[in-house]
Amino acid sequence: MTPSEARSILGLGPDEDPRLQEEKFTNQRKRIAMQVRKATHKKQAKRLRQKLSEYDRALAVLRDSSEKPAPEPPPEVIQQKITAPRPRKFAAMAWGLVLLSIITAGGWFHLRNEAEKQRKLDERVNFLARSGTDYLENRRWQDAARVFEEIETLQPGSEVAQSARRQIEQGKVEEQKQFIGYWTGQAIAELEAGQLDQAEAAARKVLQNFPQESEAADVLRRIAAAREEVSKAKAITAARSLLEEKKWDEAVAAAQKILNADPANAQAASMITDAKAALDREKADRERALDLFRKAAARDRGEFDAEALDWLREAAALAPTNPEIAALKEKMSSYTRTLHVPGDFATPAEALEVARESDRIVLAEHTWKGPLVINAAIELQGAGLERTIIECSPVLGSPLTIGPDARGARISGLTVRHESFLADGKERFAAALVRGGGASFSNCRFTNASGHGLAVVNQGEAVVSRCQLVDNGWNGAAAIGAGSRLEVRNSEALGNFEHGIESWDGASVRLIGNRCEGNSRNGIHADNAAAEAVIENNLLVANREFGLVLSSAGFGKISGNTARENLLGGLVIRQAASALAVSDNAATRNLGPGLVLEKGLSADAYLNNRCTENAEPQILKDADLSSGE
Repeated sequence: MTPSEARSILGLGPDEDPRLQEEKFTNQRKRIAMQVRKATHKKQAKRLRQKLSEYDRALAVLRDSSEKPAPEPPPEVIQQKITAPRPRKFAAMAWGLVLLSIITAGGWFHLRNEAEKQRKLDERVNFLARSGTDYLENRRWQDAARVFEEIETLQPGSEVAQSARRQIEQGKVEEQKQFIGYWTGQAIAELEAGQLDQAEAAARKVLQNFPQESEAADVLRRIAAAREEVSKAKAITAARSLLEEKKWDEAVAAAQKILNADPANAQAASMITDAKAALDREKADRERALDLFRKAAARDRGEFDAEALDWLREAAALAPTNPEIAALKEKMSSYTRTLHVPGDFATPAEALEVARESDRIVLAEHTWKGPLVINAAIELQGAGLERTIIECSPVLGSPLTIGPDARGARISGLTVRHESFLADGKERFAAALVRGGGASFSNCRFTNASGHGLAVVNQGEAVVSRCQLVDNGWNGAAAIGAGSRLEVRNSEALGNFEHGIESWDGASVRLIGNRCEGNSRNGIHADNAAAEAVIENNLLVANREFGLVLSSAGFGKISGNTARENLLGGLVIRQAASALAVSDNAATRNLGPGLVLEKGLSADAYLNNRCTENAEPQILKDADLSSGE
């Protein structure tokens, strides 16, 4: 840059002395530097910094040019000045001028030195301001604070430094809010998703940096409460598993442990009640089994005795681990013809083709293929629920059918199921079908059926004892049509897609001591027209509609049933079932009313039923049920 270009940039005329304009230059430069710091856009800041750089260069060029010494006079002139004689008075004047020049030069050099110091100071401040601005833009608060602290040291009270300090504090606060907001939100999201470990880690990130942050601390408290609930749920699940496995004493101990920690836990209290009831039932079953065993032993004459054999079958179902009962049953069964599969026959179908009245077919442990049809009063005996299975494709029909001529057939110790589940709106067959004949089932499981687990039709009769009716596409068990009869005792109907047990179109039912739980509709639904309905001492738990719905029946008795924790309510009684005596039933902790009475029924007739802790009202009167069951 030439001196003339520098003068143009600084606004100096050709003859103006730059040394007299130092204050003007300093103020002008400060204004440009202030514009740089206050620039709101990067492009604007860049242009202003370039302008400031050019201004600094122009100052440097003029200062360099003003510092060049004047050309020295030729030696002869100097010599002349030394040797030329001068009058004394002029000598004194000359010395005065020299002294004045020295003083003037010293002052000028001092001013120039101060100006140079100021220039360097301004350059340093300008450099620091640019660096600090970059740090601010990149949110490097610590570096920015260090830079502006130096500026304030160089220029005490600097407005730039004070403004930057405010920006730094505001930036830190904003960054803190963003950090807290992000990780607290993350912790809440993980908590709501059930990811407790991840939620805790996120909340602790906040508290490690900001220990007083209340929202994160509250999230940690919620996580602790959620962990406690998870722990309780696991304990409840474990206790319920013991209950389902019929480990009554262990179930009571597990549930009692839960109650000790949480005395208000209704589920644990219910499990203790159920387990103790099961223990009492088991004790009564053992006593009953021993009584039947003694009666059968007294009748043993070494020949076939159908009644004594029936006693022993019931005794074996009541006390399956009693070796004496099992041995006598095997002995008295041997008085009839026994067909072993495999052994005597390769398949159950081959054995059934030749079987006659009172024959016993013994199926070994295996998964046998159906469909099988029983058309004689024979006994079909498996090796146990988990060991002997009869199955077929759901499109072929029912794996096991009791035909019209099989009055008195007996089936025990096996599982009947479809190979796969099929629910496509076409014909949906039951796992076991009683079609006009009569059969008793003990210690059997009916499961995974496309339709009902067990269906009784065409005036068939079925007696079901200690069986499982689980996870079927329609009802666990169903009796359909006038003359059909279904008796279910001490069995379980669990997790079926419709009702646990249902009867309709004039069928009759006797349902005693069963557990109907977790079915998609009602635990029990009876729509028997004029036929009998005897429903006693059943436990109806956590079904998706009601525990028990009585739509119609001509006579019978409904007593001793417990409806608990069902979604829509406990018991429903319609006008067409008004002939039934309904008493001593309990409805508790249902999510709807305990008792629902259709219009036209008097509530006074049902006062001896107990309704507690249900959703209000405890008893719903004059209900309009014309559009549903």
